Amino acid sequence: MTGDYRSSTPTLLPGDVVRRPKGPVTHVGIVLDNGMVLHNSPSRGEHVSTLAEFSRGRPVSVERLGTSERLRLLARAGSQGQRYDLLRNNCEHTYYRSREGRPRSPQLLSWTLGLAGAVAATVVLRHWGATLAGWELGRRLGRRFE
Repeated sequence: MTGDYRSSTPTLLPGDVVRRPKGPVTHVGIVLDNGMVLHNSPSRGEHVSTLAEFSRGRPVSVERLGTSERLRLLARAGSQGQRYDLLRNNCEHTYYRSREGRPRSPQLLSWTLGLAGAVAATVVLRHWGATLAGWELGRRLGRRFE
């Protein structure tokens, strides 16, 4: 189940995954038993907030996992309070640590590879078109790791 819930409150189940746009990236959180959302932000680190606080008035999409996956996610989502770190503990790290047992950030990897591709193409070919192509190639490569 996915949907856009900007103006109405969706029926959320514990273990649902919520996402919203945050500038050029997507912010992710985990719905807990009480309807609150576990997420990680630069200002507060890993913390629990309401869906309204999580969404900040932006559209929220909901991913409904299977029952066993939701239960596993909730069992691992108990740890919170770690400080935010863009490279080692952002919202995706929090989510994937809970879902898979290990932290990772596909968006960060995609942006890093995109930047590396753009720089490499620019240095080698010295043309703005190559910069754009290198950026897109790197981003696409990064998305393959999601």
